[in-house]
Amino acid sequence: MNRETVVVQALDLLDEVGLETVSTRRLAKRLGVEQPSLYYHFKAKKDLLAAMAVAAMAPHATAPLPRAGDDWRTWFLDNSRSFRRTLLMRRDGARLHAGSSPTGDLDRIRRKMAFLVTAGVPERPAQMAMLASSRFTVGCVLEEQADVDAPDPGDLPDDVPVLDHEAAFEAGLALILGGLDRHTAAPGADITR
Repeated sequence: MNRETVVVQALDLLDEVGLETVSTRRLAKRLGVEQPSLYYHFKAKKDLLAAMAVAAMAPHATAPLPRAGDDWRTWFLDNSRSFRRTLLMRRDGARLHAGSSPTGDLDRIRRKMAFLVTAGVPERPAQMAMLASSRFTVGCVLEEQADVDAPDPGDLPDDVPVLDHEAAFEAGLALILGGLDRHTAAPGADITR
């Protein structure tokens, strides 16, 4: 048993039982070991959850970085969509990710920010748009993953629309991009307004 095996099995357990039910006791039983042996690899459950969050984000964290000449608007949308897809790959993926620190991803974040700035996006609006997009995406996925207990659309009154999570995400993302585009077209504009 090594650290990677523990994380893989913990993510499989997450997919089976959900974040609320993941425990070191269940994980140890799944691995066929005593619970204290997990602490050889992870000092506390929060350390295990942090490692799970990093591993769960691997598809997004290894996606190609933007290159010079790429259209920044297309890249911004694609980056946010990649983040959403990755969060949706795991049961409770957004809850697992929420509150995690991107310490292992700082170089990639810096390169993404440098790309936007080089493409002509003012630094502060680029930072705020990336933050807004990230938080918006996590919030959308939290709602979507919580929607498993939603009433059947056929049981809703006729005047209550059925929420299309992807369409709502795309509409919100377009608004964020539109705001960033507006600040890019007017350098020096106050992003906080």
